Amino acid sequence: MNADMLADIAQDHAELTAIRRDIHAHPELGLEEVRTAALVAAKLREWGVEVTEQVGVTGIVGVIRGTRPVGPSNRERAIGLRADMDALAIIEQTGVPYASENPGVMHACGHDGHTTMLLGAAKYLARNRDFAGTVNLIFQPAEEGRGGALAMLKDGLFDRFPCDAIYGMHNSPGQTVGTFAIRKGPMLAAAGSWKVIFHGTGGHGGATPHLATDVSIAQAQFILALQTVVSRNVPPIETAVISVGSIHGGSNQASNVMPADIEITGTMRAYNKSVMETIGTRLRAIAQATADCNQVRAEVTTDWGFTPLINRAEQTDIAIEAATATVGSDAVEPNVPPITAGEDFAYMMEQRPGAFMFIGNGRAPDGKVHQVHTPLFDFNDAAIPYGVAYWAQLVQQELG
Repeated sequence: MNADMLADIAQDHAELTAIRRDIHAHPELGLEEVRTAALVAAKLREWGVEVTEQVGVTGIVGVIRGTRPVGPSNRERAIGLRADMDALAIIEQTGVPYASENPGVMHACGHDGHTTMLLGAAKYLARNRDFAGTVNLIFQPAEEGRGGALAMLKDGLFDRFPCDAIYGMHNSPGQTVGTFAIRKGPMLAAAGSWKVIFHGTGGHGGATPHLATDVSIAQAQFILALQTVVSRNVPPIETAVISVGSIHGGSNQASNVMPADIEITGTMRAYNKSVMETIGTRLRAIAQATADCNQVRAEVTTDWGFTPLINRAEQTDIAIEAATATVGSDAVEPNVPPITAGEDFAYMMEQRPGAFMFIGNGRAPDGKVHQVHTPLFDFNDAAIPYGVAYWAQLVQQELG
């Protein structure tokens, strides 16, 4: 464990906690992070970091160059450290003094903490530049489904700020503060949404149902048949999820009216491209076949908003070494089970080798574990120094 580094970083803890709580109190949705981005840019400049704004609409990139010379037989390397800045459309119920002042929007996933930990790393690295190479601090907008990673890539992120490797991090509720967890290979899933609309004629449900084409029967058969995709089309050793999220049709004020249209929406998850293709193909085929059987028309939309996040072996080993140097091997889990949450940092990892780490967020003050994307979630400020130290150790592992 690097006690000296943690002690050095601890001197910034109060300031960083205040920054985190300020960001928490002023949450912004994806690609609308104007205030957050301005705060990030101002802090980076205050600490002597080169800043480029509006990379991918509201994204920020800070650049810190090391002072250690590169050996004559080596070329200068550059790495990217990435944090997300956006919040979610959720009404906060934490009751904390720094709760959201933006009605209907809250930092329910801990991106306020992610941003703060990378800011803390920026401050530490700006005053401790004894490394050889360049660190690109990537503050990404719009991770929560609004395409922030793709927006930064489209804006030439890696052409403008070359990176030999990239690293990301996310808090993990319930995981002990001061611990880390990672795995090689697939760790987070591709996540997508789908929508099926069945169009029929509608009709009088009591007097002339035989003259109508009934979309309600089509949707019922479709939902049941949809459950066969995972059980009968996806190989048993693979993981996939298809869930129904909403069903809308007709009116509860007109129970004798058969709806002319009915809409079903849901989510889908997978860990590889082949399974993603299978899910989309079978979903469309089942919807069309069900429509044909019931003399209605099917309109199908699928959208994979996130690609699978796959940790490269080399960068995962480096991440494990950095975490171990920070907290000791007993506090690092090198083979955490994968989960079917999605993360759009995966799009960056398709273009550059990288690794994504979980950092422990512990429990709430009441002893409970409040999961991300819920109204009671709050990032644990006690985790900040460990995240900052991990980022700094990564720089030492890659560029030291």
